[in-house]
Amino acid sequence: MWYAAVAAGSFRRYATYQIATVAGVFTNTVFGFIVASTYIALWHERPHLGGYDQAQALTFVWTAQALLATAALMGSGGLDELQERIRSGDIAVDLYRPADLQLWWLSADLGRAALQLLGRGVAPMAVGALAFPLALPGDPLTWACFLLSVLLGVLVSFALRYLVALASFWLLDGTGLSLISGLACMFFSGMLLPLRVFPGGLGEVAALLPWAAVLQTPADVLVGVLSGGALVRGLVFQAAWAVALLALGRLVQSAATRKVVVHGG
Repeated sequence: MWYAAVAAGSFRRYATYQIATVAGVFTNTVFGFIVASTYIALWHERPHLGGYDQAQALTFVWTAQALLATAALMGSGGLDELQERIRSGDIAVDLYRPADLQLWWLSADLGRAALQLLGRGVAPMAVGALAFPLALPGDPLTWACFLLSVLLGVLVSFALRYLVALASFWLLDGTGLSLISGLACMFFSGMLLPLRVFPGGLGEVAALLPWAAVLQTPADVLVGVLSGGALVRGLVFQAAWAVALLALGRLVQSAATRKVVVHGG
């Protein structure tokens, strides 16, 4: 129950920023309309680009907007606080707590993601469904698989962001690495353009990278591209990256906390 309390506390913490949530919904919705208009023009010229029809492509757009904050596709998702605690040396206090550092921050991130999914995910998707012909599933099982895929995507996203945050143990300032990581996530997750549209070998390589598990796979589950055996393989792909990156995070954490040096003294 310790980590459940951390997750609940994180949920309540982000729920207090109601104006920021409303502003985020507005921003996601506006960008959704802009990108959707671009996709309509693009799919008008190439009706089956990437194996999607226009309705599936538009669903991809609004799924990306719904998961933008949930999976922290364009930011640290609160882990910049961990970076600052490492830089200032306050991390020493965290290490004295009777709780695992990684599980503590993972629990907090899951609470944050749950709030963002409800607060900044549902509304833009609903607006998109009202304004455009989306290919949303009518099968509750598909929705359940989509939510499971979103959870796995959040785990992968956290594992990547946690590794970036841990790099602050060796860097004086992790801002640059965070920016590089954010750009990589935007490009290789499918946020800018579905990975299925990428040409040749680039698309094949991008589909195997961990960022594909954050957005591309959940979106493909929702639009029905992944079903049956392909759906199982997609979920296993996400779970494998989540386990591998979380395990790597534990190794890096172990190496980093053997000797803690406060920057500047």
